[in-house]
Order: sequence, then C-alpha cells, then structure tokens
Amino acid sequence: MNDENCWYLREDVYVDPLINNWYAWANLVAPITYAMYMTRTHRRLMNSFVKNAELHILAHQDPELAGGGEFVDCSLEQLDQVKALLARYDSEFAIYGQLANAVKELDTLVKQHKSGETIEPLYEKIPDLLKGYVELFMDLFHQPSYRLIEGLLYRSPYYNENLQSVSFGILAHAKARPFVLSTPRLPDDKHLHVKVPFRSDWLDTLFRTRTTPVSLEDIGGLFDGVTMEGGLAPRDLFTTAKPVSRHAAVGSGVRLQYMGHAGFLIESAECSILIDPVLANRTEENADKTYAHADLPDVIDYLCITHNHADHINIESLLQIRHKVRKVLVPKNNGGTLADPSLRLLLKEIGFNVMEVDDVEVIPVASGRIISIPFLGEHGDLNIRSKSAWFFELDGKKIYAGADSSNLEPRMYKFLHQITGDLDVLAIGMECVGAPYTWLYGALTTEIIAKNIKESRRLNGSDFAKAAMMADSFHPKHMLIYALGMEPWYGYFMGLEYSDDSEQMIQSSKMVAHCQSINLPVERLCGKYALAL
Repeated sequence: MNDENCWYLREDVYVDPLINNWYAWANLVAPITYAMYMTRTHRRLMNSFVKNAELHILAHQDPELAGGGEFVDCSLEQLDQVKALLARYDSEFAIYGQLANAVKELDTLVKQHKSGETIEPLYEKIPDLLKGYVELFMDLFHQPSYRLIEGLLYRSPYYNENLQSVSFGILAHAKARPFVLSTPRLPDDKHLHVKVPFRSDWLDTLFRTRTTPVSLEDIGGLFDGVTMEGGLAPRDLFTTAKPVSRHAAVGSGVRLQYMGHAGFLIESAECSILIDPVLANRTEENADKTYAHADLPDVIDYLCITHNHADHINIESLLQIRHKVRKVLVPKNNGGTLADPSLRLLLKEIGFNVMEVDDVEVIPVASGRIISIPFLGEHGDLNIRSKSAWFFELDGKKIYAGADSSNLEPRMYKFLHQITGDLDVLAIGMECVGAPYTWLYGALTTEIIAKNIKESRRLNGSDFAKAAMMADSFHPKHMLIYALGMEPWYGYFMGLEYSDDSEQMIQSSKMVAHCQSINLPVERLCGKYALAL
C-alpha cells in the first residue's frame, strides 16, 4: 500500500457511544439503572426542552448554567427530533418506564416492612416485572432491602443491545461537544451515527486505524453493511496525515505519563499499565498540550479503573483502546445494589477481559505488583463499594494513584504505609467541593430528598488538610495533584469552569505551597506531563 492510499482515522474525530441517543456511561449500560435514568432524567430533560426550548437555548449562553446538567443543548431545528425520541420512549421503549415504576413499588414494599420478622412473605408481592430478578434480605439491624441479580438481568429482555450505537464527529474547538448528562445526541449533517453494539469487533477494526493505516477500499468495505444515519460521510473521518506523535518504548526504569484528567500511563520495559483513561482528541488548540491515542503502546497489560463515575470509567475511551488491552482490573462491588452496579459484569458484557479485585489484594505483574487500595468518601455517603485507589510497584518504583479518594480516616493510610513503604509518587485528586450526591444519583431515588440532606452529602474529594495528611503518611518523593477538570477539552463531561477564587483552586494552591515549603516537588497537572523514575 503506497502512502497515497494510507488512511488513518483522524486525530480530531471524536466518539460518542450512545444508549438510546444519550451519551453512554456505566449506569446506562446496566439495564435497571438505565430504566431509572431514562425515566427520571432523560424524559424529564427532553420534556422540559419541548415545553421551553427558547429558555434552554438561552441558558447555554451562560457557562455557569450550561454545565449544571439541567438544560438541553439542542437547537430549535432539532425540536421535532426530540419530540420523536420522546414518543419512542413512551411507545417502543415503554418497558423502561414500567421498570422504573416497578423499582419504586419495590422500594415502598421493603420500606414498609418494619417488624423485623421474616421477609419471605414479601416475595409474592414483588412487582411482576422484577420477580425472579431480585433477592430480598434484612441486615443485622433488621433493616430490609434487596439485591438485583445482575448476571440474570444481562440475560433478560431488559438488556437490549439494539439501544447501543456510536456517533462520530469532527472536533472544531474545545467547546464543540454538548455536556454529556444533559443532551441527547441526534443525527445531523455534522455527525455520523452507526448502529452497532458496543461489544462488536467492528469497533476494534475501526479504532485500530487511529495508528494502523488502511486503504480507501478497506474503509468502504468496513462501512458496507452497517446501518448509518447523519450527513457526515465515512471518508470524512479519515486522513492521509500520519498521527502527530507515536509511542516510544521504555528502555530502562519506569516512566509515568499524565494522559489527562485522571489518566496515567505507567510503563517499564516489561509492563504497561493504564489508569482511568479519558483520551483527548488532538486539535490545533491542544496538539502540544496532551497525549493522545498514538502515544499509547501497542499492548496495555493492565487497565485499572478507580470508580464508577463517567470521568473515570469512560466508555468513550475504553471502546477505542479495547483492542490493545489484555486485562481490566476493577474494584469489587456490593453485589446487586441499585447505586453500585457491577463494573466487572458490564465491562465483560461490552467485550473486555475483566478481573474484580478486593481491598488490599495483590496482583503480581512483570517486575512488580499492583495493590488495590481502599477508597473512602466522594460518593455522598452511599454504600458504594466499587471504588479503589491503586498502588503500583514496578522495578522498585512506587506510585500511588488516589483519584478522588477523600482522606476521611487518616489512620487507614498509616496502616497502608506499612504495606507500601515510602512512595516515589503520590497522586491525589482535589475536587474538594463536589455536587450534591443527587446530581448524579438522584434518578435512583424514589422519594423526595430534603434540601439539607442534598447539601450535606456531596461528591467531595480531598481538600488541603486531607491531602497534606496523606503526604505526611506516605513520605513521597513527588506529589501530583490531578483530576481537577482543568483541561478545557474535557468540558463536555466535566461541566466545570474554575476561577482563581474557586475553592478547588484555593485548596490545591495551598497544597502546592505546602509541598514547596517542605521541599517536596509538586505539580498541579493540566496538559502534558511525564516523569522518569
């Protein structure tokens, strides 16, 4: 194949994985949680847009309102498409509304059981749509609850791969993509929607072309036979320009690269590990500021996920690198609670080789080990177990990636230090003022939550005091502050715009000053960064 017929998927092509036209994150893959979000969030937002389209359009001229997730970023020309999607929700996909109502009935049923006596008579009262998919139980304090039998639900009619598709667009600028939690993705002249399930090998074949060229004939053959909608042509997604940069192998030692937001690539000569990847699409604005797909190795031995938020388990990025990944490590979940769906099951369902890891479990790897670290806080006090920080030791170098962990119990880190020893790198997120927990989990609740509860229970990470205590515990040689959402090219899923007086900036600046005062090298990461160890 000559150079004139070598075509690559363009670096500025972005990918929106979709479930029923909404940007896919983990809780939309799991069937019962999808029913709750479709009914209580998607329908509500689209109905509001239909009734007050002009208000929604005006709101998106104010950045403080646009990122809050309550205003749909569609145009007046798309009003009929939104109406049509709503009509399908109420007809073709009415089962999900019925499932959401069944969950509400089940919640009411178990909350009314207050005697502490056996819960077994309630089985016959479980709503028909959920019978056979639920186990009822009581805890040691006689509080009733239930678990969803998730493995069975993925084999039920409620898990419908026909809801899955992928949208492609070409990134014009950093703010070109609507906020992921507020806006359906609708076919138009600037996008190409392809009807394909997430587990499909078709996606692996396509995404290999980010770094491996194909011919025009190959492109035509790839898109033949798939259902497409939208004005963007398949050929528009490709270019003969080679990727700007390519991955360089590690000869000796350990290299850590910041891949953006909460993502790190850690490599030795024998092992490659990727954490929480959210890979940027290169444009003229960020070409020299970020690593991208071409900077990844051909093989990723382990991909580690810290927790089930869309900026950490990012399906958009995961699907594009699935063909490189040998094994995904995810934290163990609670087993069937509505707020804590199994990451292992859902990632396995979309085509990954997944291993679930318990607290402080050791995974031996070439020239080292990986240890899962308990992750406290950041989930509004909900009983969510699917969260883990990670400790990596390669060739004797020790790195801790804490993501959004909040240091709620300093003594735990003293105990953990006995296992890890002093660190070469301590990386911690400092999104210390998170949204009320209902911002993300409100669709899963079936009763009104009081304002004081919402305001009290927030998705907070570490502030200065908590981060400083972690540094005191682990005695790192380098301190990295990350996962703040500062990169403008991630605005479509972070919805954040900081000013100098934002509490996140104040607290992280205190941490920077503290580290400097004790001669601890520190970086507040935004954009490209690499460290040789």
